[in-house]
Amino acid sequence: MNMFSPQAEGPPDAYGPFAHLTAPNVLLYRAVMRTFLVAKERFAVHLRPEEVHAGLVGGVRPAELEGVVGALDKLVAWGNLRADPDTGRVTAVEDFYRKRFIYQLTREGEAAEQALSAYDEALGRRGALQAVALHDIVTQLRALLVLAAEEAPDPAKAHLALDALASRFAALADNARAFMGSLQRTIDLHDVGEEVFLAYKDQLIQYLERFIQDLITLGGRIARLILELEGDGRIQPLLRAAAAREAADATPQEAAHAELAAYERWAGRWAGLGAWFLSRDGRESQARLLRGRALGAIPQLLAVVRSLNERRAGRSDRSADFRTLAQWFAEAPDDDARHRLWRTAFGLYPARHLSLDAETLAARLAHPDPASTPWADAAPLHISPQLRRTGSYERRGKPRKVEDRQEARRLLAETAAKQAAEIAAARARLATDGTTRLSGLGELDPVSFRMFLQLLGDALATWRPGMTHTVATSNDGSMEIRLTAGADGTTAEVRTPDGVFRGPDHTIEITDLTDLTGGRVEGSEGA
Repeated sequence: MNMFSPQAEGPPDAYGPFAHLTAPNVLLYRAVMRTFLVAKERFAVHLRPEEVHAGLVGGVRPAELEGVVGALDKLVAWGNLRADPDTGRVTAVEDFYRKRFIYQLTREGEAAEQALSAYDEALGRRGALQAVALHDIVTQLRALLVLAAEEAPDPAKAHLALDALASRFAALADNARAFMGSLQRTIDLHDVGEEVFLAYKDQLIQYLERFIQDLITLGGRIARLILELEGDGRIQPLLRAAAAREAADATPQEAAHAELAAYERWAGRWAGLGAWFLSRDGRESQARLLRGRALGAIPQLLAVVRSLNERRAGRSDRSADFRTLAQWFAEAPDDDARHRLWRTAFGLYPARHLSLDAETLAARLAHPDPASTPWADAAPLHISPQLRRTGSYERRGKPRKVEDRQEARRLLAETAAKQAAEIAAARARLATDGTTRLSGLGELDPVSFRMFLQLLGDALATWRPGMTHTVATSNDGSMEIRLTAGADGTTAEVRTPDGVFRGPDHTIEITDLTDLTGGRVEGSEGA
């Protein structure tokens, strides 16, 4: 037995290196372990008690060195640290027999602290809507387009480009999910006080508006690039090249299986990227859903602000009414008074009938009784003998036949085909052969006019003061509009069967991107 080691004091706790989390001085133990992690990052192997004491900051730092020594001994007993005799400062025989140790992290203690750090980081993570990640995704997709145009793409370049794309996309999706969760908690005032919320709500709303505008502009551009890469199967060779590079270090027996598994992983990541920015198979894209959630959060934030302002202005709310009513119940002299108060406040009177058959309903319609009629004076209710015997008023018989829904499915399929044809015709009607003016669009049918308004709204959403030109893409990447402000101040008129749409005349150019890429996005009408 090592007479110098504090581990000799007794067996370790059953919880192992996590036992300090349930100890009374948990804050001190956590601070000591963080001190050792910081020291390891600086390539320090051992620490003496006085070095640990100097590294502690804040209110957890003990006034005396003995407090740190006691915490170190406890951590050694739990297996988080290892204590070795400190013989470097021995100058006499008496110093050798004194209790002097140097401490270092054990493998178990370091693993436990890394797990706790990851837990703290994930628990306190609020996330962010990253417009920079959208720009990076556009850049990586363009790089993949360049590689796809080569006859023999470089596997290393393809793997690096796909890896960077997957990394930025994963960060964008994780941060968006964490941000929307924290945003809802903020709206519910769970994670922030009223004063803090009122102080930064303007910045939060402006932040949401900027991200929505970037998502409208860049989301459509990303969708268009994805469609270009999927056209003619140009993305598959890049995915296979990346999978082959990952499987290059596998053994000959496992090479085929490893390459197939790697290709399935990359194909799944690409499918996830497409589902995030493209609406397909009747399912809306995640980018469109995120845009809707962000747009819906703005009026919710404003509603919270109104509620807080009304509360500060002294207006009564339902909680104040209930507190007053509870006080009246407590002050009532007896149960009869409480019952009268209950009936007056809530009006939950018992029903005067169980059910009505056709004869009873006809009689009451012919001779109605006012609601104030007492029970004793009201007409009696005749209850079926079957209801009295069995408690059930259902008439038993053969089950209903299974309905044949083939005709309904055929009608739904015809409706879907008709809508798809109308959308395709609307795209062809809106697509301009070069640059034209709003006044030159002529008369539009309802479907084309609705799609035109969606495109125009996406373009105007990106408009800033002082701008004269903007480019926007529909959320599914199927249409692109280029809008330039007119300098002559004329007014444009677009006629529809329902009326005339008027506004300042602009120069526009609308392009049907599905004709350029040869692809088709299903389940979406436009932006």
